Amino acid sequence: MLPVEVSLSHLGPPILLLLQLLLPPTSAFFPNIWSLLAAPGSVTHQDLTEEAALNVTLVLFLEQPHPGRPRLHVEDYRGRTLLADDIFAAYFGPGFSSRRFRAALGEVSRANAAQDFLPASKSNPDLHFDAERLVQGRTRLVGALRETLVAARALEYTLARQRLGAALHALQDFYSHSNWVELGERQPHPHLLWPRQELWSLAQEGDPTCSDCEGLSCPGNMLDSTLLTSGYFGMNPPKPPGKCSHGGHFDQSSSQPPRGGINKDSTSPSFSPHHKLHLQAAEVALLASIEAFSLLRSRLGDRAFSRLLDITPASSLSFVLDTTGSMGEEINAAKIQARRIVEQRQGSPMEPVFYILVPFHDPEFGPVFKTSDPDSFWQKLNEIHALGGGDEPEMCLSALELALLHTPPLSDIFVFTDASPKDALLTNRVESLTRERRCRVTFLVTEDPSRTGGRRRREALSPLRFEPYEAIARASGGEVIFTKDQYIQDVAAIVGESMAGLVTLPLEPPVFTPGEPCVFAVDSLLWQVTVRMHGDISSFWIKSPAGVSQGPEEGIGPLGHTRRFGQFWTVTMTDPPQTGTWEIQVAAAGTPRVRVQAQTSLDFLFHFGISVEDGPHPGLYPLTQPVAGLQTQLLVEVTGLTSRQKLLGGQPQFSHVVLRRVPEGTQLGRVSLEPVGPPVRGLLAASLPPTLLSVSAPFSLELVGQDGGGESLRRTAPQPCSVAPVLLELSGPPDFLTPGSKAPLSLHIVSFSGPQDLDLRTSVNPSFSLTSNLSRARLGLNESAWGRLLLEVPDSAAPDSVVTVTVTAAGQGASQVPPTHAFLRLLVLAQSSKDQLDAPAHSAAPVLPPVSPALLPSTLVTQGRAGGGMAGKAWWGTVGGVLFLLGCTSW
Repeated sequence: MLPVEVSLSHLGPPILLLLQLLLPPTSAFFPNIWSLLAAPGSVTHQDLTEEAALNVTLVLFLEQPHPGRPRLHVEDYRGRTLLADDIFAAYFGPGFSSRRFRAALGEVSRANAAQDFLPASKSNPDLHFDAERLVQGRTRLVGALRETLVAARALEYTLARQRLGAALHALQDFYSHSNWVELGERQPHPHLLWPRQELWSLAQEGDPTCSDCEGLSCPGNMLDSTLLTSGYFGMNPPKPPGKCSHGGHFDQSSSQPPRGGINKDSTSPSFSPHHKLHLQAAEVALLASIEAFSLLRSRLGDRAFSRLLDITPASSLSFVLDTTGSMGEEINAAKIQARRIVEQRQGSPMEPVFYILVPFHDPEFGPVFKTSDPDSFWQKLNEIHALGGGDEPEMCLSALELALLHTPPLSDIFVFTDASPKDALLTNRVESLTRERRCRVTFLVTEDPSRTGGRRRREALSPLRFEPYEAIARASGGEVIFTKDQYIQDVAAIVGESMAGLVTLPLEPPVFTPGEPCVFAVDSLLWQVTVRMHGDISSFWIKSPAGVSQGPEEGIGPLGHTRRFGQFWTVTMTDPPQTGTWEIQVAAAGTPRVRVQAQTSLDFLFHFGISVEDGPHPGLYPLTQPVAGLQTQLLVEVTGLTSRQKLLGGQPQFSHVVLRRVPEGTQLGRVSLEPVGPPVRGLLAASLPPTLLSVSAPFSLELVGQDGGGESLRRTAPQPCSVAPVLLELSGPPDFLTPGSKAPLSLHIVSFSGPQDLDLRTSVNPSFSLTSNLSRARLGLNESAWGRLLLEVPDSAAPDSVVTVTVTAAGQGASQVPPTHAFLRLLVLAQSSKDQLDAPAHSAAPVLPPVSPALLPSTLVTQGRAGGGMAGKAWWGTVGGVLFLLGCTSW
């Protein structure tokens, strides 16, 4: 528990409740992988962020009981480490996954940690409360929180999480980098989140704050016990005489008198001269982080706050719909499935978070319609009718790109069309965007791909014209299903099934050969196991571990229910399915497509990173994909592990991952996993040998282990990964954008794997003017290039909107180097509205507006056109999202 002398009178009832749940930091927080190596026992930014989010989420669950479920009781969590899987299972019920919530927390936590690694942020004293820049630091902190609110209200939750991570980093740094704790304070600064309140007793220029300390540990080097100060780091700005340093081996200023420092970043005196106060600083930083989350909850309301952190097991429903004249049956099928999903899930934990609709034909596509109100979505869908057109190709990929930009991560997108794409040049960029957004795309195509004559005989049609759909489906973990009009309503039923949180089970061998058997493993944590087959299939059989077989006869068989719709077959096993090894054999003309899916609460997330050791915050810099030539670490986060499983039969254990080339399925390697922290948290790590990452072809990840009963347990990542041939970093301006402004952007390209000759292309959505001084880069091994871009925001730009800038680096000529993409999201704010969120000037404490307006459903219609170009992907952080929008002077 917290020290008894801490005053709690300034905190409201929710915070008082949370304090009762906190454990001592040494047991409540577990160090992440890098802090274990550098400073065992330290509490990290990730620990503070995730612990605070879990506390506020638990309070939300306690205050808002789930209909039809038993109420949660605070006594059940007192004295226990909070786990997302535990509180999700208790609130939503067994079997509902916390994967989306943990992924959202990961976005916030990685954005937080990245502030210590990104070039534009790691040395900026305003972003870390260094160099006595306390007033400026608060301005940046409050600005980032305000941008979080604006982005969330604009339904741009990915950007909101990135800004929230940056805000929390600064907030937590205040308690580690300043002397707030040294002044005897054990509660958050009451004015730090309120720009109109004074930060009292600040040390001024000329006030000496530290005495000289020649050792690593400097417990008594503070001179004044009343003035608030912070340490200087490095040589920019230079440390004035008598001022404190940040301290640690990597701080150049700490060798200049007065030597030493005051940071409390870790438990190690090599990094933190005030290491003995690390846990006290962590306690106060945790309380401050809880206050920040609670403030956002009050400002947004429970519904929007839940979307910000994805506090739901449900995904969103996203349709990309061809509206040409030949699409009548397909449009009706989409309407029927949408109505069925709305009726079946409304009011349940699996009710879609958002409904997104993007129509297209030739030459138009859009606008995007996005709403959280099912009735509004149904009304908009009913307004769509098949009109005109009827020939192919169509602007399908442009519409899909718009949908990806507006669909939340970890969602399914369904494309209904009967035509090939006219905008196939967008294929690579859309592939990359599916990986960046982690969205699965399924194409439902009512067309015979072997047909080569145009419907209106305007042109000959290539038999490979649907290959862009195949490439995008493969990159996103989705599929392309060809069917006919008379079957589309039945085949479209997979829309609802796919949104049920399915996992795809790995097949052995991964590539199906007609007439040859393949096997898959069923463990005790699976249900609703379904085999889906697609192709010119003449016969098949499925055999259970007990040797019981079922063939192609439709209806209920000895193993389950078989259905056929033209060339599309499904066999759903009777629950509970027998555990063990199952076998499938298919007779077909050509190569049939076979996929085995199931429902489960046990899944995994994964991230890549590179070790950073040459700085004051050694750690793992997060990546969205490996970069060729860089030693890469793989972090696996298993979801669905509840503490009750230990009592009911034992926790699942995972031993290794298998990497396979996509689509060939050949094994690239097998890498052992090592647990990090308590097993119940499900955090595993592996070092990927550079030889595994020397090929630019996509690869899949297979997680292998055993369930509590000793049965084989295998999960495959929902999307394949790829290796970026170069590092491509794109960073934004030091302030938010405003209509009528010009924003400088910075581009950085590095090759770690050998010579590269690259063309550089840019695009913007919406179509603002963007100029660049770098259109080509020739790089040798370990060489880099820098470019400057200028983005012009027109006066007509919509306030509180998001601009997405894409830079593509592609090999020249016949180069086999795949393109790499950098995505940057920037927020456009209206200057006139910047003070609307201020706390009243006379208030000594936060005064929060009522939350009822935020409980109403939200709807957004966005006009937009996707830009042209080609694509690939780059690092997490600077390329996966904006981390450089700083500034904003008030709430």
